[in-house]
Amino acid sequence: MSNKIALFQGSFDPFTRGHESIVQRALTIFDQVVVLVVHNSLKHGFFDVDTRVKIIEDTFRNEPRVRVMASDGLTIDVARQVGACCFIRGVRTVQDYEYEMGIAEVNLKFSGIETMLLYTRPELSHISSTIVREWLKYGKDMTGYLPQGLSKPMLTHLLTRHQ
Repeated sequence: MSNKIALFQGSFDPFTRGHESIVQRALTIFDQVVVLVVHNSLKHGFFDVDTRVKIIEDTFRNEPRVRVMASDGLTIDVARQVGACCFIRGVRTVQDYEYEMGIAEVNLKFSGIETMLLYTRPELSHISSTIVREWLKYGKDMTGYLPQGLSKPMLTHLLTRHQ
């Protein structure tokens, strides 16, 4: 019996409750989820990649089936490296769906790996990293938008980092 591994990639700047929900739901389908933090050359990161990795590791510190990595290479290369059978993507809006459909088609063509879209839970669909970043930038408490699994020290660090 093979270990079914899914790869969930994104810039995760920062990782939100919406992202956390997608990983938790993917764990009900797959044996392991690899969360891949990628550097998006089109975006100037609010948190550096190492901090983003630490946030996700802290969020899932009690879940051994979640592995966190960082890369600035092609996602399909990392997927092959970790033995992923599927890409996981979260979808909040119709615009997200259209964007993700194009990426899924390219990934399938070049890697042979399917993509599974998981729709964001309605109560989390308004949460975006862009909104959280903007509010954190101005020192606002975004506790309700950040992962519930974050430890108190990490949460305090995030909420005070850019004030």
